Amino acid sequence: MTAENIYLIGLMGAGKTTIGRQLAKALKVPFYDSDKAIEESTGVDIPTIFEFEGEEGFRVREQKMIEKLTQLKGIVLATGGGAVLREENRKALKDNGYVVYLQCSVDRIMERTRWDTQRPLLKTDNPRTRLHELFEQRQPLYLSCADFKIDTGVLKSKTVVSHILEEYKAVNHEDT
Repeated sequence: MTAENIYLIGLMGAGKTTIGRQLAKALKVPFYDSDKAIEESTGVDIPTIFEFEGEEGFRVREQKMIEKLTQLKGIVLATGGGAVLREENRKALKDNGYVVYLQCSVDRIMERTRWDTQRPLLKTDNPRTRLHELFEQRQPLYLSCADFKIDTGVLKSKTVVSHILEEYKAVNHEDT
């Protein structure tokens, strides 16, 4: 079976949006970011949704958006870091595309997110501890639905994109 879509999973700050945009450009297909799609459909940002509906309210919206986006064909999708928490999301991703886990160390994510005020789960006294907790909780879920895993903390984004494209094309038996 040929996977028409590429879905990117991984912790916040792992590079899903950056890599996703570059992949979509290389493949000449549309790029979607599930968090941005939720913001566009609701008219408010993710931190506001968390503030008024809590994480559970956000996860309900996220599941509906992932269900909708995984029905599209020929796209690259960057998911939110916690999208894998729901079995329905993992199934939708696995059943409808090629899932790439962008793995990144907590130290590298701390560097990338330290000035970012749009990460509700890091609004805590100790963001590093929180990131470690998220990593421990989510790592098995990322690995359970990934077709391919790559470390985005050590490689340049162009290198990551070319490795993903090589693997994707090999799996789909396309000429590189």
